[in-house]
Amino acid sequence: MFGQENSGSGHRIHVRNHHHWKILSPAAKRRAVDMLKDTLCMSERLACKAVGLSRSTRRRQPQAQTPTDPDVALRVWLRAYATKHPCHGFRRAWAALRHNEGQAINVKKVHRLWCEEGLQKRVHSPRKRAGTSSAPEVIADAPKVVWAIDFQFDSTTDGKAIKIASMIDEHTRESLLHLVERSITAECLVAELEKVFGTAGGPPMVLRMDNGPELVSQALQQFCEKKVGLSYIPPGTPWNNGYIESFNGRLRKECLNRNHWNTLFEARVVIGDFKDEHNHRHRHSALGYRTPAEYAARCSHTHYPMACEIN
Repeated sequence: MFGQENSGSGHRIHVRNHHHWKILSPAAKRRAVDMLKDTLCMSERLACKAVGLSRSTRRRQPQAQTPTDPDVALRVWLRAYATKHPCHGFRRAWAALRHNEGQAINVKKVHRLWCEEGLQKRVHSPRKRAGTSSAPEVIADAPKVVWAIDFQFDSTTDGKAIKIASMIDEHTRESLLHLVERSITAECLVAELEKVFGTAGGPPMVLRMDNGPELVSQALQQFCEKKVGLSYIPPGTPWNNGYIESFNGRLRKECLNRNHWNTLFEARVVIGDFKDEHNHRHRHSALGYRTPAEYAARCSHTHYPMACEIN
């Protein structure tokens, strides 16, 4: 936009118009004038001419920076509202002014003041991760075909978090995994799965799970490679993992919500007792009112593969 040329008598400044760059607001033009004066040593007259700003406007102090600003009270109210409601935008603030405070004010003015006060914030919505399935959709028509795994959170009375890992056989409804820790890493989960596979006489055909960080980790994928298929549900669709979600709902209502843990050990014992009772005492209507352990001992179903493709 600006060019500078040396001559024998001094410096000569060439001003070239550039139609792609437009400085619209007076505040932006004032900043441009200051930049030209500081970096190119332009005079105020030439800098104002270059950006299209009159010198009187350049020297005039914005009303918002003077004690006579008529919107001082409104600015204070907007800052207080944004502090109390950090997730609200200017439209919600305008609605509160209009309907709660009884002020007849234009929404465009509220938007202008909201931006001038720096209250406009972009809401960041993190993109949901999706794991790569290594097995097609499989129907759990026999034991050890599909095992579903998921996590839950609770806390002890001191406010520290407790993480609970659960896994069930979608056909027999047996609870197969009991892991209660402050934090469960992918390596810890892999070690527990290896124990469960050994106790059950081998892995299932497919592990069904959501897209949690431990479940999409390379550690779990390397452990399951050529051993068990992984089936990830689409992000944000817990209904596609309904069996483990139903079990977690019972665990939440009948155990977690009815107990207060003083220690992590206490939580492990009580949650372990609940899962053992689920396997040996809870009679499931879909199993002919037999317990999951009884049904698994008598079940003679065989899996029949069906031709399908990974979505």
